[in-house]
Amino acid sequence: MVIGLVMAAIGVVGDHSDHKQYSWAAFYANALFFFFIALGTLFFYALNHVTETAWTVMVKRVYEAIAMYVPWGALTVLLVLVAGSIGLNHIWHWMDARALDPADADHFDPRIGFLSGYLNKPFFWVRALLILGTFVFFTRWFRAHSLRMDKESGEALLASHWKNYRRSVVFIVLFAFFSSLLAWDWIMSIDVHWKSALFGWYVFGGMWASGMITAVILVLYLKGKGYLPQVTGSHLQDMGKWMFAVSFLWSYLYFEQFMLTWYSNIPEEVTYFVPRLSSHPWLTWATFFINFALPMLLLMSRDAKRSPKFLIGVGVVIFIGHWMDTLLLILPGTLGPHFEQIGLLEIGFFTLFLGAFIRTVLAALAKAPLTVVSHPFLEESVHHHI
Repeated sequence: MVIGLVMAAIGVVGDHSDHKQYSWAAFYANALFFFFIALGTLFFYALNHVTETAWTVMVKRVYEAIAMYVPWGALTVLLVLVAGSIGLNHIWHWMDARALDPADADHFDPRIGFLSGYLNKPFFWVRALLILGTFVFFTRWFRAHSLRMDKESGEALLASHWKNYRRSVVFIVLFAFFSSLLAWDWIMSIDVHWKSALFGWYVFGGMWASGMITAVILVLYLKGKGYLPQVTGSHLQDMGKWMFAVSFLWSYLYFEQFMLTWYSNIPEEVTYFVPRLSSHPWLTWATFFINFALPMLLLMSRDAKRSPKFLIGVGVVIFIGHWMDTLLLILPGTLGPHFEQIGLLEIGFFTLFLGAFIRTVLAALAKAPLTVVSHPFLEESVHHHI
């Protein structure tokens, strides 16, 4: 974390772009990446409640610990949104009032004027606060409720289980809407002349995949330290299956969005891909290869998903691949030709956020038993075998 802080500080001092635009963009991309990891994990956590999945009970506290980064991640994202609204950065061109002034020929943008009924600061902030508040509320509620369930048994435990079920249903419905909304507001509106009906799903696929990968890496780390002895090869195989499956979901959405847009060749849609493919082809294709081809080639077999060393190695590489994908979402649109390659700022902020993320997750793990004490499906999870 200290190393990341030093690297980021050196990068910021050496950033001579207007309003430190490069620094803000690198900070924002990394803030979103780790926030999305926590959100994707929180979604999967709630999904397991709704589907009443038993095998995940043994690793439930791992998912909770990762999700506990949501409040801190929300603060980092909020910082960038506030800075953009008051003109400290220019990540969102539509926030510049001059873009709405027809008398200002140098800055007026009719496209932004057309979208001003939706893309205006008051309505933007209503949506942003609603999204962040909802996610933080459910994160804290799920955690507190899980700890209360450890002290319950019998009918009280079953009643709490069904309460968890009902809350999770509500959360997933809200998440389905808000995950797309935040993708439109916080990312797609950076390239304000571009639109994609698949974009919300694509961002969701990335956050879910990143969450699954992070959970696998954390479980394997804990097992390597002698913790979670009741987590078996069967649990690891199922976690590997999810890592494999959601990687394919992301790949499908990535290719579908690209193929339909590129083949149709509609100007207001290809404008997103042209600068990425022309200026950053290696980064664009490396991202797709790492996040699609690697899981397909390396995680297909049963043995691969049961090998801790192999699984953690593949997981780390794909983790980096999704970080690269997040950089591609943010940096070309905010920096244009000034983004040439991944450098000190991107890596420095990544290291800084990674340290803060690890610290938050490990602190959450230390505050409660690593496995749940009381749950209706605890015995079934202990004896899970495939």
